[in-house]
Amino acid sequence: MRAVTFGLSPWRREALRTTLWVVPVALLLAAVALFVVTYNVDYHVYNRGTVLPSWIRLESADGARQLLSALAAGVITVLGVVFSVTIVALTLASQQFGPRMLRNFIRDFGTQATLGTFVATFVYSVLTLGAIGGGSTAQTFVPQISVTVALILVLVNVLVLIYFIHHITVSIQLPVVISSIAGNLSRAIDVQFPVASQPPARRVFATGRSAEQLRELLAGEGFPVVATKSGYLQFVGYERLVRIATKHDVVLQVMHRPGHFVTHGLPLARVWPPSDAREVLASLENAHITGPHRTLDQDPVFAIDQLVEIAIRALSPAVNDTFTALTCIDWLADGLCTASERDLPDGVHRDSAGAIRVIGLGPSYRRMVDRSYDKIRQAGAAMPAVAIRLMESLGKVFAYTQSSEQRAVLLRQADMILRGSAAGIDEDEDRSEVRRRYDLLVTELDRLDVSHRST
Repeated sequence: MRAVTFGLSPWRREALRTTLWVVPVALLLAAVALFVVTYNVDYHVYNRGTVLPSWIRLESADGARQLLSALAAGVITVLGVVFSVTIVALTLASQQFGPRMLRNFIRDFGTQATLGTFVATFVYSVLTLGAIGGGSTAQTFVPQISVTVALILVLVNVLVLIYFIHHITVSIQLPVVISSIAGNLSRAIDVQFPVASQPPARRVFATGRSAEQLRELLAGEGFPVVATKSGYLQFVGYERLVRIATKHDVVLQVMHRPGHFVTHGLPLARVWPPSDAREVLASLENAHITGPHRTLDQDPVFAIDQLVEIAIRALSPAVNDTFTALTCIDWLADGLCTASERDLPDGVHRDSAGAIRVIGLGPSYRRMVDRSYDKIRQAGAAMPAVAIRLMESLGKVFAYTQSSEQRAVLLRQADMILRGSAAGIDEDEDRSEVRRRYDLLVTELDRLDVSHRST
């Protein structure tokens, strides 16, 4: 089942998701629409003198005002207290998980829906309170159905509050946090490197120069396009860049990948031939997005860095939580297993005629592996449990590799882990255990190489 996108780009959808106002505003508007409906029904009932059931009738205008005032005040008070306490708890939790914990809290749909439900009930109650007629006589207009709906909404708020407390209590547990980030990593890999339904057909492009030739021309003659503001590169519209390059008959080289920090005044891209560069500069400005933080849309390594951050915090002397680091290693290996069986694009984008128009920094398997292991290996160099689990995780990833190049990248990490353990671990038995796991990896590597050569 495909997600509804409403024609929005992935970056725009993520930007809207990472806000606390979209869902609450939608529910607030729904509450206003509901009030319009119930008010009109109440008005027709009042004019026609229809007798409502006893469980709906509330004939005292003063009683209705007091009830609605109490409901509105209670709802907004509970909302403020609950969210204040929750943010304090998340702030404390973020000291162990990292500051991105609060960002995950904001983008969580349960949080947004809870806020929206309480705000919608408050607005509905206030609107109903204002609809009560003046005076306190028996003929004073009392929107009885609307008052009843307000009571029902308060009961719904109670259920939502129970859900929210349970949801937050579960979501700040460390295994759930790690699993959630690993799920984001898996989804980002699926989006960026989807599973091909069939092996890609080999296309022979005879149009224009090769990628190697164009890289040389861009490096030597390309016109530099500087960044106009600093920030993390969040999104690059490669399809739009291809259209711009095709229109002006140029070749563009994007010198940074999403997730890189770009500095204003320094080169962001190059254009060749340089004689046509100035014509495309204005168009390039709207083809990329920079911001104060990284996103997952085109940067799966961001999720890897989040897991690594939790792991190295856990391995720090101040926390000293080895088991959390081991959990992060397990989930990192799971993500690398998924990435190992996917075909990674080369970062070259062509027009409909097959000519190269945009050359970017394509995803790198070695970069993903190094970002997963380097910092944890360095932080846990003196911990046998970490070295052993790293070796075990490499063995799992080995089983998913598709080429000797991938296996060489993994073996390089295994070699560094072995050397680090020999230098950092004092106990001979522990070093021997790490060595045994390494020998198992080498044996598995030899078996895989023989198997692939035979096929």
